[in-house]
Amino acid sequence: MPEIRNYTLNFGPQHPAAHGVLRLVLEMDGEVVDRADPHIGLLHRGTEKLAESKPYNQTIGYMDRLDYVSMMCNEHGYVLAIEKLLGIEVPERAQYIRVMFDEVTRILNHLMWIGAHGLDVGAMSMFLYAFREREDLMDCYEAVSGARLHATYYRPGGVARDLPDTMPQYEASRFRSKAEASKQNEARQGSLLDFLEDFTNRFPGCVDEYETLLTDNRIWKQRLVGIGVVSPERALQLGFSGAMLRGSGVEWDLRKKQPYEVYDRMKFDIPVGTDGDCYDRYLVRMEEMRQSNNIIKQCIEWLRKNSGPVITEDHKIAPPRRAEMKGDMESLIHHFKLFTEGFCLPAGEAYAAIEHPKGEFGCYLVSDGANKPYRLKVRAPGFYHMASFDEMVRGHMLSDVVAVIGTQDIVFGEVDR
Repeated sequence: MPEIRNYTLNFGPQHPAAHGVLRLVLEMDGEVVDRADPHIGLLHRGTEKLAESKPYNQTIGYMDRLDYVSMMCNEHGYVLAIEKLLGIEVPERAQYIRVMFDEVTRILNHLMWIGAHGLDVGAMSMFLYAFREREDLMDCYEAVSGARLHATYYRPGGVARDLPDTMPQYEASRFRSKAEASKQNEARQGSLLDFLEDFTNRFPGCVDEYETLLTDNRIWKQRLVGIGVVSPERALQLGFSGAMLRGSGVEWDLRKKQPYEVYDRMKFDIPVGTDGDCYDRYLVRMEEMRQSNNIIKQCIEWLRKNSGPVITEDHKIAPPRRAEMKGDMESLIHHFKLFTEGFCLPAGEAYAAIEHPKGEFGCYLVSDGANKPYRLKVRAPGFYHMASFDEMVRGHMLSDVVAVIGTQDIVFGEVDR
C-alpha cells in the first residue's frame, strides 16, 4: 500500500485563469482537502480610501476597476447611491440605455466566466468560443465610451453621451484581406442599435453551441455534478447572492424583487437550480445569458421608438454640452469647475444595490455635505462567496478546488478592493 502523507500546500498566489491573485493554503490528506485557507489582499488598491480624497464624479473610473469584467455594472451601483442622496430624476432614455448596458455587461461577464471555468476544468475550446462573442460586445463598449474596458460611461443623472449612429469599420490590412474586412463590416453599416440587434439575433445560437460542447459532456458532468454543494438555508446564512444563491434554489433577483431603473417593465425569468452544486450554477448562468439577450432586445425596441435627453438638465450636476463648451467661455469655465471641484451632496447616507452579474453589488455612501464622500463602502458579492470557500471544498479532491473557484466566478479586484 502506498503511504499517504499530509501536506500543507500553497495553491497560488497566481491563479492561471481570469480570477485574479488568490493564494490558498490547503491542508491536504493525500489528495483530499482537509482545510482551505484563502489569503486575500494581494490585489488591494485601496479604492474605498481613495474615494474619500476625490470629488464624487472622479471616483466613477475607480469603480470600473473593481470587478474588471463587469465594468458598467460597478459604475451603476455607485451612481445610483449618488442619485439617491441628490434626489434627482434620471431621464427615461438614460434608464433604458443603462439597463441595456447592464445586460450587455452581464453577458460579457458570463462569457468570461464560462471561458475561464472551462479552461480551469480542461475545456480549451470554450475559451476561444466565448472570446469570439466578447469581441462584439467590447466594440459596443468602445463605441459609446471610447474605451474597451474601463468605460466611465454612467454619470450621476444619466449617461455620458447618447448612442452613436455609426459603428467603427474594419479596414483591410496585411492581416485581413479586403473580402474578410467587408464580411466583418456587414453588421456595422448602421447604428450601434442595429449592430446590437444583429448580435442578439445570433447570440442564442452561440449559447446553444456552448451547451452542445458542455451540458451533456460526460467529463464536464463528472467534474461538476455533486461538487461544492450548498443548501438553500446555508447559502442564505453565508450571504450568497446572484447565481450562487439561485443555483442553490433560492429565487432571489434584485431586478425583480427590488426593481431599479426600468427593470419592472422588462419581461424575463429568473433561472433557479435544484441541487446547489457546481453544475446547477453553470446551468443557471447559461440561462441568464439567454434572459439578458431577451432584455437587450426589449431595450433596443424601446430606444428605436423614443428619443430624448440622456442626462439630467440640472447643470449643477451635469456638464454643459460639448458644442457649447467648445464655443462659449462660461460653459468652458463651468465644465472645468465641474470636473475639478465636482458637486456637493447633502449630508446623509445612502445605500444602493444592483443585481450585478456576480450577485448583489452595493455602495454605501456617507456624505458630510462636502464635494467628496466622508466614507464609501462597497458590498462586493465575491467577498462573501470567497468566505465560504473552506466549507465548499472540504472533503473534495485537489482537482475540485479549481472547479469551485470557477463556479464562484471570483474576480479579485472587487474582493480585495
